[in-house]
Amino acid sequence: MRAAYDAATVRAAEQPLLASLPEGTLMQRASCALARRCAALLGRVYGSRVVLLVGSGGNGGDALYAGARLAARGARVDALLLTDNPLAPALDALTSTGGWPIRTGGDSDGRLLDAAHLVIDGMVGIGGKGELREPMARLAHLLDESSATIVAVDVPSGVDASTGEVAGVAVRADVTVTFGAMKIGLLVDPGAEHAGLVECADIGLTLPAAAVSALDADDVRDALPSPVAETDKYRRGVLGVVAGSDAYPGAAELVVGGALGVGVGMVRFVSTGGAVAAVRAAHPEAVVTEIGPGDGDALIGAGRVQAWVVGPGLGTDEAAARLVRAVLATDLPVLVDADAITVVAAQPDLVRSRTAPTLLTPHAGELSRLTGDDRTEIESRRLAAVRAGARSLGVTVLLKGSSTLVALPDGAVRVNTAATPYLATAGSGDVLAGVCGALLAGGLDPLDAGSVGAFVHGWAGIAASGVPAHPISASDIVTSLSAAMSIHGG
Repeated sequence: MRAAYDAATVRAAEQPLLASLPEGTLMQRASCALARRCAALLGRVYGSRVVLLVGSGGNGGDALYAGARLAARGARVDALLLTDNPLAPALDALTSTGGWPIRTGGDSDGRLLDAAHLVIDGMVGIGGKGELREPMARLAHLLDESSATIVAVDVPSGVDASTGEVAGVAVRADVTVTFGAMKIGLLVDPGAEHAGLVECADIGLTLPAAAVSALDADDVRDALPSPVAETDKYRRGVLGVVAGSDAYPGAAELVVGGALGVGVGMVRFVSTGGAVAAVRAAHPEAVVTEIGPGDGDALIGAGRVQAWVVGPGLGTDEAAARLVRAVLATDLPVLVDADAITVVAAQPDLVRSRTAPTLLTPHAGELSRLTGDDRTEIESRRLAAVRAGARSLGVTVLLKGSSTLVALPDGAVRVNTAATPYLATAGSGDVLAGVCGALLAGGLDPLDAGSVGAFVHGWAGIAASGVPAHPISASDIVTSLSAAMSIHGG
């Protein structure tokens, strides 16, 4: 599992080393790792053209020292100085190896960047907040037009290292070399979109347990339920699904397909006529019960389940709301998605009063209905928004989007890193609901069900879209789930 930290935690972890090591040791460790990555990206260092964007403080110093190492290997290194007080020893190191310090300004900056093979962004460090000031904002714009490889020092300038928020223009790096620990803002969008490939260089920090983390394939493999000789369908989990309607039968098919695709023991599907017919035709493995509109008693009496998914394609009229209330009144784990979220937004105590495990899976618009916050604000401040939603409702919240986040009420968050933009297709969220619901029925808690399910769903999307990637449908994701489940060898 990859841990991610805010700037304050990293700064605190640096202090014991800064006090115990000779002055400049940490910066030399960082700049060595930075120069090594830049050299690898250049391939041939001798004769290459490198431009440093040098701000004040440690990031500017890292860039200067890395530039000095590259200049010593024969690169032409020009340093655009954005501060009157660059780190003097680092500047001396650059000039002693043939690098050229230049004051930024005017058209010459653009010409210099146009001629560069590689640009090192050392303008703003992990303590940066808010919009980039001039001339940094102008240089970030110029980098958007540059063909050079862009390497960010610790974090792309303009990205909040602690949250991933981007207040205005920000550098879009091809590679970010971060030091000591992964920064939260490199995992969470929109910051993650600016980071490119992230390499974390070890500089010897000792860090506490992290509040934000990301699963890797080994974590997912370990968490996925594995059948043994005496396993039966009830041990593998029976998932109840309440989804679909005459208007939206496809949503029901996709939820059931998602659950079956990850190996749930059984799906018990309960709904009205149109959805029932669609699921019977598409998934003969499902046990299907038809009920009348809004018949909550018949829903609960349909048979034994170990968790519920409620909401996709269900509608938001009073009949649908009665079914949502019936499911949430049980003492079983429940995943609340799509139309059921709209019902809950009007009656938040339906989930606040629950003591059984509960997972809500909104996109930004649905979270806006739950919390009253503006959708644009949620999308720009995803980490803060998902934490606030989980805390307010007292349940686990999975915020879908370009970087899917799963948050507990206590503020712990997992970031899903297995994704492709082609997952943004109609019905993809319905498949995700089925996948996560199946894991709830299999005994995972909401945090694991949400984060493991998001990873498997993302992995299936990657497999379906192929290399080079191409557009996919939600049905393609369902088809690729069995390949995604090979993460755990079966």
